[in-house]
Amino acid sequence: MTLMTPPPLDQQQPQQEDDEMLVPHTEFPEGPQPMEVAQAETASTVDAQAVDDPPSARFTWTIENFSRLNTKKLYSDIFFVGGYKWRILIFPKGNNVDHLSMYLDVADSPTLPYGWSRYAQFSLSVINQIHNKYSIRKETQHQFNARESDWGFTSFMPLGELYDPGRGYLVNDTCIVEADVAVRRVVDYWSHDSKKETGYVGLKNQGATCYMNSLLQTLYHIPYFRKAVYHMPTTENDMPSGSIPLALQSLFYKLQYSDTSVATKELTKSFGWDTYDSFMQHDVQELNRVLCEKLEDKMKGTVVEGTIQQLFEGHHMNYIECINVDYKSTRKESFYGGFYGPSGTFVFVDLQLDVKGCRDVYASFDKYVEVERLEGDNKYHAEQYGLQDARKGVLFIDFPPVLQLQLKRFEYDFLRDTMVKINDRYEFPLQLDLDREDGKYLSPDADRSVRNLYTLHSVLVHSGGVHGGHYYAYIRPTLSDQWFKFDDERVTKEDVKRALEEQYGGEEELPPANPGFNNSPFKFTKYSNAYMLVYIRESDKDKIICNVDEKDIAEHLRIRLKKEQEEKEQKRKEKAEAHLYTIIKVARNEDLLEQIGRDIYFDLVDHEKVHSFRIQKQMPFNLFKEEVAKEFGIPVQFQRFWFWAKRQNHTYRPNRPLTPQEEAQSVGQLREVSNKANNAELKLFLEVEVGLDLKPVSPPEKTKDDILLFFKLYDPLKEELRYVGRLFVKGIGKPVEILTKLNEMAGFSPDEEIELYEEIKFEPNIMCERIDKKLLFVLVSCTLLQRTTLFSLWSYFHLHFQLEDGDIVCFQKSAGSSDQCRYADVPSFLEYVHNRQVVRFRSLEKPKEDEFCLELSKLHNYDDVVERVAQHLGLEDPSKIRLTSHNCYSQQPKPQPIKYRGVEHLSDMLVHYNQTSDILYYEVLDIPLPELQGLKTLKVAFHHATKDEVVIHTIRLPKQSTVGDVINDLKTKVELSHPNAELRLLEVFYHKIYKIFPLSEKIENINDQYWTLRAEEIPEEEKNLGPQDRLIHVYHFMKDTAQNQVWKFAFLSLGRPEYLQDSDIVSSRFQRRDVYGAWEQYLGLEHTDNAPKRSYAANQILFGTSGAISLVNRNEKNYNDDNDDLSEVLA
Repeated sequence: MTLMTPPPLDQQQPQQEDDEMLVPHTEFPEGPQPMEVAQAETASTVDAQAVDDPPSARFTWTIENFSRLNTKKLYSDIFFVGGYKWRILIFPKGNNVDHLSMYLDVADSPTLPYGWSRYAQFSLSVINQIHNKYSIRKETQHQFNARESDWGFTSFMPLGELYDPGRGYLVNDTCIVEADVAVRRVVDYWSHDSKKETGYVGLKNQGATCYMNSLLQTLYHIPYFRKAVYHMPTTENDMPSGSIPLALQSLFYKLQYSDTSVATKELTKSFGWDTYDSFMQHDVQELNRVLCEKLEDKMKGTVVEGTIQQLFEGHHMNYIECINVDYKSTRKESFYGGFYGPSGTFVFVDLQLDVKGCRDVYASFDKYVEVERLEGDNKYHAEQYGLQDARKGVLFIDFPPVLQLQLKRFEYDFLRDTMVKINDRYEFPLQLDLDREDGKYLSPDADRSVRNLYTLHSVLVHSGGVHGGHYYAYIRPTLSDQWFKFDDERVTKEDVKRALEEQYGGEEELPPANPGFNNSPFKFTKYSNAYMLVYIRESDKDKIICNVDEKDIAEHLRIRLKKEQEEKEQKRKEKAEAHLYTIIKVARNEDLLEQIGRDIYFDLVDHEKVHSFRIQKQMPFNLFKEEVAKEFGIPVQFQRFWFWAKRQNHTYRPNRPLTPQEEAQSVGQLREVSNKANNAELKLFLEVEVGLDLKPVSPPEKTKDDILLFFKLYDPLKEELRYVGRLFVKGIGKPVEILTKLNEMAGFSPDEEIELYEEIKFEPNIMCERIDKKLLFVLVSCTLLQRTTLFSLWSYFHLHFQLEDGDIVCFQKSAGSSDQCRYADVPSFLEYVHNRQVVRFRSLEKPKEDEFCLELSKLHNYDDVVERVAQHLGLEDPSKIRLTSHNCYSQQPKPQPIKYRGVEHLSDMLVHYNQTSDILYYEVLDIPLPELQGLKTLKVAFHHATKDEVVIHTIRLPKQSTVGDVINDLKTKVELSHPNAELRLLEVFYHKIYKIFPLSEKIENINDQYWTLRAEEIPEEEKNLGPQDRLIHVYHFMKDTAQNQVWKFAFLSLGRPEYLQDSDIVSSRFQRRDVYGAWEQYLGLEHTDNAPKRSYAANQILFGTSGAISLVNRNEKNYNDDNDDLSEVLA
């Protein structure tokens, strides 16, 4: 047995893994077995044992008498790697399979502490003792823990191969097994302290903002840029959510001085994003451009004006030079960097490098400056010289100090008609020399005294596919050898290999599992690769990587952010000490007076708006009363506290006063008594009685017969509800006995007739019932049957069907004086308040702007709502209003409007899944909605036969109409090439014709929301197709622009081209129209892309377009005969 330090695992040749077999052996049917001591003779030697355990090592296990082993499983000796004990576990006859099973095992797992884990990258090998290159090796990685203390390969290699003496794996009955183990440091996402481990902090992900986080970290770690941001003028009155400069200053300050990850919500709000935008991945290059454009605009007229250009802007020269005459045209342009547009806005232009077809950055630059010849049909028209052969190209005038290279990882695939990600291997150097080969990239006007030698600063990585993925960045902030990975909230140290080589992309190949048996190697694509590189020029790095400290930060910003940090630290401290404290919320009569009728209408108080005390749990309650005395000026002897209780009907009322015994307890004990929900709050009502001089007096003694009631007064004329006070009443008393007192509390005359109502509950429905003033309070809440039963059983059962402590009585003047009011009594007013809803209406044409608000009732039906909207708009016919609901997630109108009387109530219009909105969109129609819903509306693009003209027409017909009716209606609206011209209707999607509608097809099921409807005149040659004629699709495309120098025809089926020979019969290749998939067959013309090679503002996408032509006499028409006709159609 030998232990030695091997080369890194990633430099060795791994064997193919059987992923489905990569499991801990304990998951197999027989389960874990007690260790059986085998009598096999095994060599156990350790060579070159290091004094300090290396992070990786190779362990060699020589097993003799292998075929004679009679044990189910066998462990190797223990070996140490990374300070941990390991051993190999094998099943010589297989772990319930006919393969050798082999695992890496944590040797001391039973004795390790709870929650242990360790991470290792390892390979296991069976050595071929005849030809070492045929040794079988498999590699994997795993985080070992108590549940998965071993990991490896159940089907490592077939037993037949292992025991075959001619194969070389078993020589002299000896088997040699090796394990290469590299112990990696486990980065626990939850416990990892980025600041402590790296000195840097990460950015929180709002949902899908990792792309933004990687860009922001890159910009932050360009100190000169950070300093410029700090020096942008902002004021103490600015709000970060409304100011991009202040939001970015705040973000950078927190990244520099915070100990924990930083949120980006203020910055995204300053962009004008809502929550939905934060869950959508935006384009990184677009974000980079927009952010820098905004900053450059804000920097104008300040001390940092022009910083963006100074850092990032370079220039190149576009030239066209005639070959045969002395004429040259040049144009200077900026790249990243940019220029000021006509409106004065700074427009950024990217320097984008091709990845496809290029092995590295240098190859991309070679391609960028590649000379294009303009000749033949593509000659250049030179002033005074006419059409001339010419050379066209680009050369660089200067490069910026900070060079940002956008790698074109995403391109349009013309064959598949979709965007794709380019995962090809693409290398980039640590040092980039753009002066190489005697300045081949530089124009004659370039300043050759500037040395364009660049050092790599950042690598921005995309992991995933074209439709989504994850973004992160590798950055070396000081250009030292130490790289850091910034992955949202987590920052880790990384080596140069991880930052560079592992981000090249491409394919990785695993050697075959059994060499020499003609099985092909396994390849897999690396979906994580660099998409943006940031280089810093060597001669400018001292200026760029400068020192940034507090003196660069505006004083108001320092004060504001330090205050935020102190508040955050105080909250953190309070949270850490929360278990030692109780929050006591004390509601008083003053709170009820202030809140009822303003903030609330139901129940008594909003506890979030009353005075709170943060009290140590161990404090005696009597001492707490002294705190209350200091705060409110109420002596301790005049205070009486009540517990609040949540009732079964979900109301929350004062329940009972504290007893003297309870007041002698600690605050913590009281909270446990009052609060079964076990939260940290204790809610109390402070009862204070006042004498005639309005000074506090001792509270009256409360007997079991006393009931504490709270009273609200309703004014139907003013539609107002307010709190007027509380009273103790006797259970055996009658409401009529307190009418005079209530009139006094309300300010009425003593003999005013008033009505009383009990407010019972308000969720889910209002329950407010009239009180019979002549009944006993003890019988107020009882039904007639309960009253009869109660009288007969009173003395025996002592039942209490009655008002109780904390109940609410609402009263008003008798209804005679309020018959003309909207809400004549308390129940109707409370019903109104419970259901009222202020709705913000927006025009469907301006879905981001509130136009007006209406107060409506959730119980309003469809007609009520549209009638109120029509009244507001001054529209006589409400049926011409069409409403659309709001999508709470996208913050946009829902795709489908609300059908006429399609919902029962306003509340149904406002609900979206489990959320409720207060927004509705409206539109005014030209005809009533019921009539419109009986019609089908189609948008048809009419292409004129002889003019280069396309006009969109809206066709509105009854749903039972046919395509023929559409065409007849369209004929009355368009100009035809001649009176007898016939029209047809096509269904087009992504520039391809998918269907020609028959005239008899009903229009009800035609979808013009995702498909384009195209109307055109039928060409004369297609009107009378014979039985041998066929209408086929034609399509132009580009497959490989580097090789296509001629025009070639191909038969395309499902996107795959099959090139045609001169003798091929074209029409015979195509199926009949009624065969499934026939519309996915095309006659294609592959050709060179004659569009400009480079795109400076954005990537140009050239779509292939399809049309239709007719082929006649299919048995005679061949490819060569078609050339002229097809070229004419497709040109």
